[in-house]
Amino acid sequence: MAGLFDISAGIDFVGKEIVKCIDMAKDGIHAVLVVFSVRTRFSEEEEAALRSLRTLFGSKIINYMIVVFTGGDELEDNEETLEDYLGRECPQPLKDILLLCENRKVLFDNKTKDETKRIEQVQYLLSLVSTVMVQNDGKPYTDDLFVEMKKGAMKLHEQQEVVGSLKGYTEGELMKLEEQMHKSYEEQLQRITEMVEAKLRETTTRLEQKLAEEQAARVKAEELAQFAQMKSNDEIRLLRESLEKAQRETQELRKQAESRCAIL
Repeated sequence: MAGLFDISAGIDFVGKEIVKCIDMAKDGIHAVLVVFSVRTRFSEEEEAALRSLRTLFGSKIINYMIVVFTGGDELEDNEETLEDYLGRECPQPLKDILLLCENRKVLFDNKTKDETKRIEQVQYLLSLVSTVMVQNDGKPYTDDLFVEMKKGAMKLHEQQEVVGSLKGYTEGELMKLEEQMHKSYEEQLQRITEMVEAKLRETTTRLEQKLAEEQAARVKAEELAQFAQMKSNDEIRLLRESLEKAQRETQELRKQAESRCAIL
């Protein structure tokens, strides 16, 4: 998922790839696998991908989501469990996602040569998919994008059947009709792609604004910390000067007292 929603690849490219995926799953999606690696820290790009996913498909998509972590071999080498890793490295956005998807997660060891372990990993993932399907009453996720795509595909199929049954037309005329039908379908795909790209741009703009606000907040916090440190340093300096002055006055009084005693 993170690769599919990687905005750094370009919104136009990502939009087209998403529409291709929807086109291949016109009847809906039974499960969405969101893949992260334990080898790298949860990045702003991955947070953006999650935001894009929810913006594009709505919060309902969370009900179909399963979080897949790769790099289990590295955790095993460090004698860590997935829970250890999440307790140490899990940022708030990822915690929120895990909470929303009812902690449906699985860890994959991509490098293991243990066939039993490989089978167990896949079986556990499939069990999570089955759980998702049961919780959603066997109904795949779908929305207006899927519905419109399915209608367009059905219309194209029906038109092709009609053209195939036509009599008395030349091969050239039939080819022209086919071209017109495919052009109409391609135009529909383009409209859907533009809708997807618009939503992705909206998400990107929001994320950039959020990051800018967070950066401004960090700068302000640093400035306040520096000011507090400077104030503290000034207070310490004044206190030190006051103590030094008191010590000098004490020494002066002691000298004066000793001088009087000597005269007596």
